[in-house]
Amino acid sequence: MQSLGTLEDLPQSYRDKLTELNLVPLWPNMRAVLPHKVPSRKTQMLNWRFDKLRPLLIEAGDLTPMEKAERRVLVLANPGHGLTNMQATPSIYMGLQLILPGETAPNHRHTPNAVRIIIEGEGATTIVDGEPCVMERGDLILTPSGKWHEHQHEGDGPIIWLDILDLPLIYQLEGSWAIEGKTQTNTLERDKSFAEYSAAGVVPEFDFHRESTNSPMLRYPWTKTRACLVEMAQHYSDRPIRIAYVNPENGASLFPSIGFGAMMLRPGETLSLPKRTTACVFHIVEGEGSLKVDTNDAILWTEKDTLSAPGYTDISLCNHSTTKPAFIITADEAPLHRYLGIF
Repeated sequence: MQSLGTLEDLPQSYRDKLTELNLVPLWPNMRAVLPHKVPSRKTQMLNWRFDKLRPLLIEAGDLTPMEKAERRVLVLANPGHGLTNMQATPSIYMGLQLILPGETAPNHRHTPNAVRIIIEGEGATTIVDGEPCVMERGDLILTPSGKWHEHQHEGDGPIIWLDILDLPLIYQLEGSWAIEGKTQTNTLERDKSFAEYSAAGVVPEFDFHRESTNSPMLRYPWTKTRACLVEMAQHYSDRPIRIAYVNPENGASLFPSIGFGAMMLRPGETLSLPKRTTACVFHIVEGEGSLKVDTNDAILWTEKDTLSAPGYTDISLCNHSTTKPAFIITADEAPLHRYLGIF
């Protein structure tokens, strides 16, 4: 490998002149930004254990009222990216959000795209541009860029969900901001997953006109996703069981920046994932097992945990139960990598 000149090779007087004109020599930094063969990676293999985080989130409910928080969230920050940067991967932000009975997280909209994965609790609703989305365990609820959204909780006990946003990407593009709004008026009685998009391969066509918005379906019920995975497992005994969440009108990824999927691990199954460029996060809906990345020691996971793994690595997931399947929701940057031509 060619040895390049260092900054210390240059006279201090020359370096001072460069600094005065806001210039930096490339060759001393070349290997940092263009390493040979494998990129540098900051994303660390990590498990944010729900049983450790939940008490702190509940305590936040006692310490900070909603009017002082707007969104009461503990950010899942990957230390490889620096905790203050609030990144789980290079372009994915994650946080655990809490709403207590009777509370409303006020209406606003923002430029980053967001998905909510419901972890626990009942009786809450996310209203997106007037469409009320019921929040039930394992559901994916979309709040796409620019859409008004607020969260209302009329049930008993706390409700907790996992936020996943493309905030780091939008922030680095200097395009991140939010606008506050008044409480919404519902324009529908229930979200479109109940009827309009209640069956695979079937979409509404009012007055012989198809929906053309980027996110026509805002709620992806876990009950239907789980049933699909179980049914697939009965017919494909020797293949990995995985589905992708897509726009039902055109098959595109939910967002151009983040891709979402779900997988089922049969009892005792170990699944080796294809080696890919994108970092990935895993949210455990059901089950217990372990995650192994390259030659690192495996880390254990259980229901409601959330994990991260860097790209360009060999990743394997193992279901430790010999009697019950495990179910996992995934998020990664594959749509962005494909668009950029680096996937």
